[in-house]
Amino acid sequence: MRRALDAARDAAAKGEVPVAAAVVLRGEVVAVAANATRSPPDPTGHAEIRALRMAAQKLGDERLSACDLYVTLEPCAMCAGAISHARIARLYYAASDPKGGAVEHGARVFEHPQSLHRPEVYSGMGEEEAAQLLRDFFADRRK
Repeated sequence: MRRALDAARDAAAKGEVPVAAAVVLRGEVVAVAANATRSPPDPTGHAEIRALRMAAQKLGDERLSACDLYVTLEPCAMCAGAISHARIARLYYAASDPKGGAVEHGARVFEHPQSLHRPEVYSGMGEEEAAQLLRDFFADRRK
């Protein structure tokens, strides 16, 4: 989670929403990515999507079934769907997202019968730090 939190901090410095993700395989970090939706403009440039793409390319497989994913914010529906399709073994996320999250809030993607794969889900690791990054980022935008 530390690598993801550091990447989220770097994203904020670049003007991106400070969310980041890390894919880990047997204790080794395979990919780390932060949100990059603004530059270049890409509505699918969420940290989870970018990290999953990097990991799949590096490992040469679209199925990441032996991998864990660490994310600084509860994934949205798009990202939860990608996590399911990638067959991620375990999902760890720091801060909950009552507005846009789709794991414990909103769509609850993994609870649907149509969800082809349900990772083990753990939340709260690094929650306060991740939430503070987001609060600070958006408070600065409101000034």
